[in-house]
Amino acid sequence: MEKGSAMENLEHGHSQKEIRDRLAQAPSQNYLRDWIYGGIDGVVTTFAIVSGVVGGQLSSLVILILGFANLLADGFSMAASNYLGTKSEVDQFQRYKTIEEKHIAFIPEGEKNEIKQIFQNKGLHGQTLDQVVEEITANRALWIKTMLQEEYGLPATLRFPLKSALYTFSAFLLFGIIPLIPYVLVMSNSFIWSCFFTAITFFVIGSIKSHWSTKSWLYSGFETLIIGTVTASLSYGIGLFLHYFLT
Repeated sequence: MEKGSAMENLEHGHSQKEIRDRLAQAPSQNYLRDWIYGGIDGVVTTFAIVSGVVGGQLSSLVILILGFANLLADGFSMAASNYLGTKSEVDQFQRYKTIEEKHIAFIPEGEKNEIKQIFQNKGLHGQTLDQVVEEITANRALWIKTMLQEEYGLPATLRFPLKSALYTFSAFLLFGIIPLIPYVLVMSNSFIWSCFFTAITFFVIGSIKSHWSTKSWLYSGFETLIIGTVTASLSYGIGLFLHYFLT
């Protein structure tokens, strides 16, 4: 009974058709890192400004001005940095691909020996090893792909730099504006509401993140909440300290 229940909870099926259909699909680019990165940083930096301004006992108008200025400027800065970082990964991939294409063209036997050593280190020997080497090196595209992954440790798929930047920027804006909502709506006890909204946002982002990890949604939610709370508390404390130190 337990085995049957566990089988039902597997992530995908293992019939011949299911395996064939799944492997026939090209690996998709995963932009979760960009989304989480932008979302968490958006909430943290915006709420840090709110906390710092409140700790410094400045007005709500200052919170709105600094908050929205940060939202746009820092969001764009993060997106631009992520674009350049992702583009560097793509450029690196293309560079190594060009190198391998040249080596295969001019010194094929040397590259063939590299393939042999790679799979020898994986435990293949004798006729099986020779057959694997022949099959891989008979297909130029597969040969290059294998070298890129095995020799340089490069991923099978690459993210598009522009998409990475857009995911980061949109997540930064979407979640970063949440700590400012109580001040935009001129709610009473705005800072308390901002703390509440921010805490919920931290927890939600962490819970969503758990779908791509082995941690439970509850653990991941509280983990993100604690990290965000520590950051915000430091900002509030610095603002409070500077207020009493400078006035």
